[in-house]
Amino acid sequence: MRVVPTPEQTRAIPDWEWHRAGVDSARRRAILASAAVAHRLEGAAELGGEAGRALLRKVPGIGVWTAAEVAQRVWGDADAVSVGDFHIPTVVGWALLGRPIDDAEMLAVLAPYAPHRQRAVRYVEVSGFRRPRFGPRYSPRDHRAI
Repeated sequence: MRVVPTPEQTRAIPDWEWHRAGVDSARRRAILASAAVAHRLEGAAELGGEAGRALLRKVPGIGVWTAAEVAQRVWGDADAVSVGDFHIPTVVGWALLGRPIDDAEMLAVLAPYAPHRQRAVRYVEVSGFRRPRFGPRYSPRDHRAI
């Protein structure tokens, strides 16, 4: 069982431990900045919605994508779309329009679903829909016969 360290314990972790854990310097700075203002970030969940995400984005290193991911998991924000994700616009575009789209077009397509845009994205993801594959198709090899 593992216990999450307190903000004070997080700030006390030496640099070489971050390196050994595979955390790059940009992520380490964001984590340390979050730990420094952890007492204020607790209020983001109480604010909820866009106000809570805006409070999270005030921390250097936390952008729109990270704030949306935190909002989805911490306070169940049904409207926090993960803008900046590599796969989500493509999946949403193929599912709803039949073609790939970018973040701006994804937000326009999801606008009618507000205030449940993230729920709409999750429904598309869990529906089993997959974008078309255009690569070559190989028949499976039976390695037992070799």
